[in-house]
Amino acid sequence: MSTAATAVDQAAFFEWLQRVGDNALILGHRVSEWCGHAPALEEDIAISNTALDLIGQTQLWLGLAAEVEGKGRSADNLAFLRDAGAFRNVLLVERPNGDFGRTLMRQFLFDAYHMELLRALQGSSDPRVAEIAAKAAKEVAYHLERSADLIVRLGDGTAESHDRMQQALTELWPYTGELFADDATDQAVADAGIAPLPSSLKAGWDKVLRHVMAEATLTIPEASWQHKGGKTGVHTEHLGFLLAEMQFLQRAYPGATW
Repeated sequence: MSTAATAVDQAAFFEWLQRVGDNALILGHRVSEWCGHAPALEEDIAISNTALDLIGQTQLWLGLAAEVEGKGRSADNLAFLRDAGAFRNVLLVERPNGDFGRTLMRQFLFDAYHMELLRALQGSSDPRVAEIAAKAAKEVAYHLERSADLIVRLGDGTAESHDRMQQALTELWPYTGELFADDATDQAVADAGIAPLPSSLKAGWDKVLRHVMAEATLTIPEASWQHKGGKTGVHTEHLGFLLAEMQFLQRAYPGATW
C-alpha cells in the first residue's frame, strides 16, 4: 500500500479512488457505444481509441482502489459486480450519447475538467496516484485537443451544426456543477495532500471553456441550478441500463474469464 494511504482515512481514500475510476469507466463505456456507428471512419477510430484510453485508466484507478480497500477484490470485481448505488461517477458521464454533437460536448466538458484534475494529481503526496495521473494526462491531453477542435469546427460550422452544439451545451450544462462540488471525502484526501479540492479546479476549467466556446460562437448558459448525487451513489435511470449491458457477461456467468 502506498505511503500516503496511511495518512488518510482508508474509507475516504477508497471512496475517492472509486470516483475517479468510475468516471473513466462509465464515460469509457458510453463512448464505446459509438464503435462501428460514428458518422465517419476517422471519427469511429478516434472515439474508439478514446474509449480504450479511459478503460485503461479505469484499470489503474480501480486496481489501486481494490488494494486500498484490502478485501481481496480486483478492478474487475469493482467494475462488474457493484450495483448502481455503489457507483460514484458524476451524473454527466452517464448521460446518454444522443447525437454525435451531444457526445462531443459531453466529452469536451469532461475532458477540460479531467485535464485540470490530472495536472494537479501529478503533484500528489501519494506516489501511486501521481504515477497514474502522469500516464493518464498524456492520453487526456489528446482527448481535450481533439474534442475542443471538434466543438469549434461544429459550433462555428453550418447553421444546423451550430444549433445542435448549442442545444447540447444547454442540455448538459446543469450536470457540470457536480464536477466541482466539495464534500467530506474530497476534504479528507485534500488534507492528506493526495488530491486537490474539486472547487479549486473550476477556474482553470472556466478559462478553457470560455476560450473554446468563444471560438465556437456558442453561448455559455447562465442557469446556475445544477444536478448532483452521482458522487454519493444517487444516479439517474440511465446508469442502470448502462450497467445491465456492461455487466451482463459477468453477472450471467460468474467468474468467467477469457
